[in-house]
Amino acid sequence: MSILINKDTKIIVQGLTGKTGSFHTEQALAYHGTKMVAGTHPQKGGTDWTSATGVSLPVYASVAEAKEATGATSSIIYIPPAGAAAAIEESIDAGIELITCITEGVPVQDMVRVKEKLDVSSSRLIGPNCPGLMTPDECKIGIMPGSIFKRGSVGVLSRSGTLTYEAVYQTTVAGLGQTTAVGIGGDPVKGTEFIDIMELFLADPDTQSIIMIGEIGGSAEEDAAQFLIDEAKRGRSKPVVGFIAGRTAPPGRTMGHAGAVISGGKGGAEDKIDALKSAGVRVSPSPAKLGETLVDLLS
Repeated sequence: MSILINKDTKIIVQGLTGKTGSFHTEQALAYHGTKMVAGTHPQKGGTDWTSATGVSLPVYASVAEAKEATGATSSIIYIPPAGAAAAIEESIDAGIELITCITEGVPVQDMVRVKEKLDVSSSRLIGPNCPGLMTPDECKIGIMPGSIFKRGSVGVLSRSGTLTYEAVYQTTVAGLGQTTAVGIGGDPVKGTEFIDIMELFLADPDTQSIIMIGEIGGSAEEDAAQFLIDEAKRGRSKPVVGFIAGRTAPPGRTMGHAGAVISGGKGGAEDKIDALKSAGVRVSPSPAKLGETLVDLLS
């Protein structure tokens, strides 16, 4: 099995006709027949977009129109920062079940507004400022490189796009493979947190182990650690390897992602590492040893 997406997932591309949207849509279409079924553009409804390989997709004026015509349940957003929040809200209003926003630099104030709307909707948002998600050999949503994936048993979730790729590559080389990889994004206000994805991985019978990559800043990793403790008390647990990026960042500095800020004595790497260890998570000493650490844990 997998979580969130599979070979039957139908996807609408918001921002399809732009350079970034066109490039990554072509990459997705080439990956095991990922079902990109339509694009949207308010001024280009009724036209067609054609890829370099000759695949054509209809372009609709709105997400609601595209959903009605295609039956899509997912959308991917390649919209510049100024318009990204409005694009997310359009998908929420259309009742899209899974929304993925790749855009980096979405204003925090815009995301606060989006989060309030999201919380009273039936939609789930991955991102913004994320690489998306992938189920090997079935579906690619976002910008992850499909060549490093292998169908297998490890669930990967991460705030860092680059380290998502590291975890995927290393578990592929180790012969373990992945069920699904999810990059939740590094912004301080985002649609989905570690706990949300951890819950899905724990419930998935094919996900036999998990790699979770966090960063300094915020309390999401500590919250996830407490969630694992609580679930273990209920008799539900799986082997988990963790890593915290930005371990040498000085207090008060942003290192990498907008959400990686230490303030008020909270959000530091050591606190997060201690919390994960207290939950039974095996913490990798470096990102280069994620796969090795998981193999050792499983053995």
